Amino acid sequence: MPDRAILFDFNGVIIDDEPQHCAALIATLATYGYPLDEAGYYRDYLGFDDRECFRFTFTKMGLGTDPALIHEAIERKAVLYERAIRASMELVPGSKAFIEQAAAAGYRLAVCSGALRREIDLVLGEAGLRPFFAHIVAAEDVEACKPSPQGYQKAREALCLAPAQCVVIEDSLPGLAAAQAAGMRCQMIATSHPAAELAAADQVWANLAGRHPRELPWVA
Repeated sequence: MPDRAILFDFNGVIIDDEPQHCAALIATLATYGYPLDEAGYYRDYLGFDDRECFRFTFTKMGLGTDPALIHEAIERKAVLYERAIRASMELVPGSKAFIEQAAAAGYRLAVCSGALRREIDLVLGEAGLRPFFAHIVAAEDVEACKPSPQGYQKAREALCLAPAQCVVIEDSLPGLAAAQAAGMRCQMIATSHPAAELAAADQVWANLAGRHPRELPWVA
């Protein structure tokens, strides 16, 4: 059994839900009078957790960063996101089979994401994947979102492994920076950025279809 762990980002790695997040954020910000479009979301917000999305926007709007206001906005967006996911949920190609293979091969698995814990639990439960994960680090568990390495460090420490024993799977540039700052190798999948923009990663795949955990960029 390999004494190794795979740390998965969530949005864009396990579930293909960036369109739902984008739509929910656009609709929520519209209620505060801020016009965001899809191009702006993918340019400026990809990789942020909800807390940072609203801090960033409300600061630009001159509304400040009052915790109560941010909490209200997060809740509004969460309702829209959960409604959309319950209506239609699509996993990243190959992610379910990859996770099942990794667990069967003895790899230790964790999720490290800027998503809310209830969103992660909803998707993993609906997909039948929750039993495979030994640990989850969600938005509520860290003080700073990616590119801070805090989330990946917490996940690794919970698994009691060294950075060299872990590989991160990410789709966003802030996530890549977080993995590298945590001292871990990073497998990128090109679900949110073109492969040409991910050259700083240890390895890039289109998605997880047809892939096996032994193909990850492990330290020899």
